[in-house]
Amino acid sequence: MTNVDRIKKQVLEGKVLEKKDIILLFKEDTFELAKAADEIRKTFCGNKFSICTIINGKSGRCSENCKYCAQSIYFKTNIEEYDLLSEDTIKNSAKSNYKQGVHKFSIVTSGKRMSAENIDNLCDIYKSIHSDIPIELCASHGLLGYEELKKLKEAGVIRYHNNLETSKNYFKNICTTHTFDEKIETIKNAKLAGLEVCSGGIIGLGETMEDRMDMAFTLRELEVNSVPINILNPIKGTPLENQKILSYEEIIKTISLIRFILPKAEIRLAGGRALLLDKGFDALKSGINACISGDMLTTSGIKTEEDIEMIRKLGFEV
Repeated sequence: MTNVDRIKKQVLEGKVLEKKDIILLFKEDTFELAKAADEIRKTFCGNKFSICTIINGKSGRCSENCKYCAQSIYFKTNIEEYDLLSEDTIKNSAKSNYKQGVHKFSIVTSGKRMSAENIDNLCDIYKSIHSDIPIELCASHGLLGYEELKKLKEAGVIRYHNNLETSKNYFKNICTTHTFDEKIETIKNAKLAGLEVCSGGIIGLGETMEDRMDMAFTLRELEVNSVPINILNPIKGTPLENQKILSYEEIIKTISLIRFILPKAEIRLAGGRALLLDKGFDALKSGINACISGDMLTTSGIKTEEDIEMIRKLGFEV
């Protein structure tokens, strides 16, 4: 019996894997790992597939220095900058996405955190969408405190997004204007406020495979149930503009290993998918059961109709 078969069997029997178990899988065949990861996904999650979309509700002029991000004031990337979009613009986007068959819709705003005035405006928008459109609402507004997160919950938001981005060990190489622990605190406050949490990261920042797995173990400790995996799309003008793009095989191996650690989570293929020639078709066979569809914050994505067709072709229930 190979390491892949043995450890897969342990996961299927309910064992909670340790880091030493995952390290044993690093050099195993990628496509054997993907097949095993998909079996784990089918066993614990079935064939249901979650699609969400996002809208860039407030763009640019971010005070933080995250090296991958086009919206930081530290870098010159020539992106469009604007303050909080109007209620009509955001609501029409939510309505359009719902009609296309999307389950979840998130407003994402740039900046370390939103002002009290902007939070109140956002809550009004969320209440309006919640009362008129039967789509589940998610929010991504930076490092908010408990009271602010509670307001979002009361406005109809069910899930809060705050990516860890990478491991605690590697985080200082990516951002120095806020800390990994601040992100952890936000996640804990969101859960305390009664919100589900969506948190994952970006692969291809220059981190090691061990860093990616450390991030996954942290997410498991935090009991995060939605884990977006973004693939770095190097943006001209950012410090990572010349970062080498990960091979497709390494992307698939990373996703597969994360499924071994998080057998019951929604593992969500997110940003960077447009870099893949098959738009993520093979990646969806490595333990994935969710995705972000449509455009990302400052980069193009994949049309929702195309995604739904691809997902159904793979035998998922949308």
